[in-house]
Amino acid sequence: MRDLSLRLLLTWIASLILMGLFVFVAAAIHLHTITSFDEVIIAFVQGSEVPWLTATMKAFTTIGSTGIVALISFASLAILLWKRHRAQAVLLVAVIGGTGILNQVLKFIFKRERPEFHRLIDIGGYSFPSGHTMMAFSLYTIIAYIVWRNLRTSWGRAAIITAAALMIMMIAVSRIYLGVHFPSDIVGGILASAVWVIASIAVYQRFQRKMLSAWKESGVN
Repeated sequence: MRDLSLRLLLTWIASLILMGLFVFVAAAIHLHTITSFDEVIIAFVQGSEVPWLTATMKAFTTIGSTGIVALISFASLAILLWKRHRAQAVLLVAVIGGTGILNQVLKFIFKRERPEFHRLIDIGGYSFPSGHTMMAFSLYTIIAYIVWRNLRTSWGRAAIITAAALMIMMIAVSRIYLGVHFPSDIVGGILASAVWVIASIAVYQRFQRKMLSAWKESGVN
């Protein structure tokens, strides 16, 4: 039990650190001190443009769209309810729903315009933080976390973490490649989602701890 309390404390500390980093990035965008970082990354990513890679990036950005994210989320929710993992189903809904709301709130607050150069697809709305990146990070991270908790083999856990990281990376990079986001939008999106996911998991683990304590007490009585 003491180990769990320590993990929860470290989780909240990690959330605060990530929140501080998000504030740092947001401030750098406001002060225009992150422009060089954005330009170097954009030049590197878009400098490798070829037809097959453009098609691949469009495919990954489609996977990160609202419709596909909703489809994967509902399918995952159905599986969790079918398996009677109700607490994990609530966690999934909280993470995905909360991420969508958080992204819209942050976009409204910062109102950063999208890049205007070398855009390969048309899209509206504000740029910071990246909605595709936030949803991809939250979706695949929470699915990996839930699957990881239900797996017992090391290779299975390693495989799900690797797959989740690959999906997040490819969707994030696709937004820079297609010219609809600055790299700092991507970094901000990852940081914002990481804060929300970690905080959600911390609340979930605290709930699980209380349930375990209550179960033990009822067993003694």
